[in-house]
Amino acid sequence: MAKQDCKLYIAGKQQNAVDGQTFETRNPATGELLAQVQQAGQADVARAVEAAQAGFATWSAMTCAERGRILRRAADLLRARNDELARLETLDTGRPIQETSVEDINSGADCLEYFGALAAGLSGEHIDLGPQAFAYTRREPLGICAGIGAWNYPTQIACWKAAPALACGNAMIFKPAELTPLTAMKVAEILSEAGLPDGVFNVVHGFAETGQLLTRHPDIAKVSLTGEVGTGRKIMADAAGTVKHVTLELGGKSPILVFKEAEIDRAVTGAMLGNFYSGGEICSNGTRVFVHESIKDSFLERLVARTEALKIGDPLDPDTQVGALISEEHTQKVLKAIADGQKEGAKLVTGGQRVTDPPFDRGGFVTPAIFDACEDDMTLVREEIFGPVLSLLSFKDEEEAIARANDTPYGLAAGVFTRDLARAHRVIARLQAGTCWINNYNLTPIEMPFGGVKQSGLGRENGKAAIEYYSQLKSVYVELGELESPY
Repeated sequence: MAKQDCKLYIAGKQQNAVDGQTFETRNPATGELLAQVQQAGQADVARAVEAAQAGFATWSAMTCAERGRILRRAADLLRARNDELARLETLDTGRPIQETSVEDINSGADCLEYFGALAAGLSGEHIDLGPQAFAYTRREPLGICAGIGAWNYPTQIACWKAAPALACGNAMIFKPAELTPLTAMKVAEILSEAGLPDGVFNVVHGFAETGQLLTRHPDIAKVSLTGEVGTGRKIMADAAGTVKHVTLELGGKSPILVFKEAEIDRAVTGAMLGNFYSGGEICSNGTRVFVHESIKDSFLERLVARTEALKIGDPLDPDTQVGALISEEHTQKVLKAIADGQKEGAKLVTGGQRVTDPPFDRGGFVTPAIFDACEDDMTLVREEIFGPVLSLLSFKDEEEAIARANDTPYGLAAGVFTRDLARAHRVIARLQAGTCWINNYNLTPIEMPFGGVKQSGLGRENGKAAIEYYSQLKSVYVELGELESPY
């Protein structure tokens, strides 16, 4: 891929940053320079806010049906360019093309299509107050929303934030993660091509300082973050200054519970999807796998065999199943977590090694790691690693499994594998997690709300629930009779 210059996207077109500062984005698999990215400063954010205000005036005045048609056209354009965008996503993230070509772009398109269809039905309600009065509610947009993305699924996250915001009539300023800035620009161009008015969706690049310019800006009404818990806390503090609406989709240390009557091969599949898909760089991953002691040995044997058969390779090779971690810094963090786990006494059964044979020596390739003999108080089991590292634990009974699964400050996700559906629903009801699966893991259809509890976040993305977080209700009382007053 030829090196490119990645500009900002403001008022419906690419624009240069005012001060000319740039940073690099590189291919995690090869170290190749992909682009020099222009960094947005205070003047650029001010321009983006001004453009968003103008765009909002036009966009919010359009009918819901008109907005919906534009979002659905954008979905069609995304799908038509799936191959091009998936390749760009793979180059920028290091994730295998067999994932990005079927998951990332399609999920973004599904989201635009879903909220495009939902837009036409947005409405308030009529409230009958008897013959002398009635009331009604209006569902209105918030104004300008700031979206701050994570680096693991940049196209999907841009669409997950833009679609409900735009469907409700808001404008958005989106800051993609500095490690994966390229595809957000393509999303912006596609939205414009679909007919989105200038200024309704803007893209600014940068680091935490750029994000803080958004979270503290008095004219921005809402901030939606996908990112780390620590970043979420800072954004809540910044947003408090002007009482902004906040949606936080943060990290976790999610449990997968495999009961003795579970179909073992299905549970192994779920554990692999919940730990090794996208190199383990997924916030909802079920990295604490609790397996009933009666089937643990069989489960582990099958898990190791299938994990060791995974193909690590060039992310652009359609046969590759494990690509490169996002950066050298992150690769070192994952390797340190693996080393620390061994020091604490956990048994590394397989994997956990950096692949250094050429051409892998140029990227962050780490073999998927499985730890046995884990204890609940180990750092390995307590803290999010965000890499291909699975911690295996055993349990004796249902009560114990639930108590240990809930023993975490996080609550993003959880999974249960069992043939006993009564047990499945009973256990799910008691797990402290916002998004749960029964006999599957990490499947996130747009129709289903997604989000966490406890320190894993606030609010929900996707599903009809997302509308509540990108709109506000205005109540109107209408008097039909005489005005009674004691004065």
